[in-house]
Amino acid sequence: MASIDFPAEIRALRSTLESIEAVSDPEALQQKIAVLSEQASAPDLWDDPDAAQKVTSALSATQAELNRVKDLSRRIDDVETLVELGNEMEDADSLAEAEGEIGGIRKDLDALEVRTLLSGEYDAREAVITIRAGAGGVDAADFAEMLLRMYLRWAERHGYPTKVMDTSYAEEAGLKSATFEVNAPYAFGNMSVEAGTHRLVRISPFDNQGRRQTSFAAVEVVPLIEQTDSVEIPESEIKVDVFRSSGPGGQSVNTTDSAVRMTHIPTGIVVSMQNEKSQIQNRAAALRVLQSRLLLVRQQEEAAKKKELAGDIKASWGDQMRSYVLQPYQMVKDLRTEHESGNTAAVFDGAIDDFIEAGIRWRRSSQLAES
Repeated sequence: MASIDFPAEIRALRSTLESIEAVSDPEALQQKIAVLSEQASAPDLWDDPDAAQKVTSALSATQAELNRVKDLSRRIDDVETLVELGNEMEDADSLAEAEGEIGGIRKDLDALEVRTLLSGEYDAREAVITIRAGAGGVDAADFAEMLLRMYLRWAERHGYPTKVMDTSYAEEAGLKSATFEVNAPYAFGNMSVEAGTHRLVRISPFDNQGRRQTSFAAVEVVPLIEQTDSVEIPESEIKVDVFRSSGPGGQSVNTTDSAVRMTHIPTGIVVSMQNEKSQIQNRAAALRVLQSRLLLVRQQEEAAKKKELAGDIKASWGDQMRSYVLQPYQMVKDLRTEHESGNTAAVFDGAIDDFIEAGIRWRRSSQLAES
């Protein structure tokens, strides 16, 4: 009666879950939840809002991770019971339901298994993402803003807190650049596969002749610095410029020189911050992002992988990693993994989990091939 080998399928599901549990370690997750719960219940927790948000975010993410593992274990038990009852009663509907549930469990296991592939030194960190308009004029600036919204919507879908640190608006439309944080565990591990040059092909809404335009934007992803990282930057290596914050079209939103542009002289790395209320806050935020970028540079230098440096992203022809085509057909395709989607509207609305998962698996395969 059964169209699939249920015992073999269920054994395979349990085997995959066991390999996931070996990495995620549910007992360790329980202990971590206990520690975070104690910190979250401290009466002075919200005296430091930033620290409080980190604690509550980490607690929520850890609880969700443990619940996913427990829920999959329960679902495998339930489907095994359903198969037994279906066989005993010769109930084709129950077996069909079990077959569908096995497919759903397998998909959820695949998604959870991706987390076990995030074993890099900084993969568990929060992330700092910078988007820069590349070649393509006003269309590129508009594309940069589209990507910013895409990533913020992706984070919102997952309940990840975000904080836009800096936005530099283009004169006609869109953004010259934007920097934001994703404050969730493993944000860097997930988002790091988004780093590279993105290409957009569409009929330009800014061209009165309705011609097709190709434009580019660069995405840089670095792990958020932590106090224990000890990335020391001598004052002599930093140049700091202050200026007035501004909004779209150059409209002044601040009458004091509170915005900060920080340049690391030895590497030429430039960080701008203008979204905090004071110059002191913007300076602290800029220094933290600069330290994060230098941390990634140090890691890459130690691994002798200069080709992965954020500065190698040219945002122009020949080095794009993903194409978003809206004309003459609709398709988003990752040129590394070959993963694609015809639902471009959903992708730009943050439905990029499949692209991220494919990117993580591709990266892991590449690492194994090189070792």
